[in-house]
Amino acid sequence: MNARRLAVAAAALAVVAALAGCATVTGTPSAADPAATTDAADVGAEETTAAPAAAAPDACALISEAEAEVVAATPLDEPVAGPDACWWTAPVTGPTAQVEVYVGDGAEKILDIDRELGHDLRPLPGVGAEAYSQGSSVFFQVDGTWVAILVVRLDDPEVIRGPLEALAGAVAGRI
Repeated sequence: MNARRLAVAAAALAVVAALAGCATVTGTPSAADPAATTDAADVGAEETTAAPAAAAPDACALISEAEAEVVAATPLDEPVAGPDACWWTAPVTGPTAQVEVYVGDGAEKILDIDRELGHDLRPLPGVGAEAYSQGSSVFFQVDGTWVAILVVRLDDPEVIRGPLEALAGAVAGRI
């Protein structure tokens, strides 16, 4: 029983220590603090704040179920939404297929990982400001927002490439 009390006390102490590290200190900065000094150029300068980032488009709204089914070449279940992502999967009774859409930082991260892995990324002209096609995936950027569309099928990716690249062009036009 003493070991349990000791563990609870240690956990409570850890929480207090963590909260103490998050506390803000108010008061007058000292003259020795380099951040407290101001240059003549800083006096009267207005603070500028970055404009808030535009909300990422709804991943499930970018592609219709019919478009997902064309790329998957099979009927798909209703889409499942995630944070900045959407997935359409084939019914368990049908052929294996899935269409995935990622919007924002996640889409760009997938592209970065593909680059790090040395995947063959081909430029995809005419789609957004920057676009690439790789196997059964496309990545494109429109107005600073990255989108990745990935298709899982048990076919040669070349079968998917044409419909997928056409879909990328249509989606880029919607952003």
